[in-house]
Amino acid sequence: MAAMAALQSSMTTLSISSNSFLGQRLSVPPSLSPLTVKPRENPCLIVVKLKRWERKKCKPNSLPILHKMHVKVGDTIKVISGRDKGKTGEVTEIFKHNSTVVVKDINLKTKHMKSREEGQPGQIIKIEAPIHSSNVMLYSKEQDVTSRVGHKVLDNGKTVRYLLKTGEIIDSDENWKKLKEAGKEKTEVAAAAAAS
Repeated sequence: MAAMAALQSSMTTLSISSNSFLGQRLSVPPSLSPLTVKPRENPCLIVVKLKRWERKKCKPNSLPILHKMHVKVGDTIKVISGRDKGKTGEVTEIFKHNSTVVVKDINLKTKHMKSREEGQPGQIIKIEAPIHSSNVMLYSKEQDVTSRVGHKVLDNGKTVRYLLKTGEIIDSDENWKKLKEAGKEKTEVAAAAAAS
């Protein structure tokens, strides 16, 4: 108690001189006016699942920049570079934010899956990894040739893609019907699996 009283009395007797630095405001010379700082752009809101190290370039309205691609889902392509060079397959999925495509049974990677339940063993599965779209070219099965893609307008006013070497039209109505039917079958199978 006595120590506490001695401390309080020494604090009251302590006085700060007017020319000391403590308790005074720092004056800034007029030559060093405060800088105007630009506010940072809004963070990029991306719907697709990204890797931890991926950073997406955004437009001023915070939407990701999407690349135009020469292939679409359902196109038959041939790989022109990389480990699977020369293989042909069908495009199953495209990612426009980083210009990559997933091709059926090409660029297979091994994935080790842990067991989900106690009695179920773990497994090693093969999955299709994405390939950059610049490493694939459109392929004609009939003439066995790869080609670049061109665009033309038909008589009915519809814009379609075609192969420059062969003149074969890619975006035909039959192809779209096949894709729609395949999509319906997948949803039906998924619904049946969920029901049982």
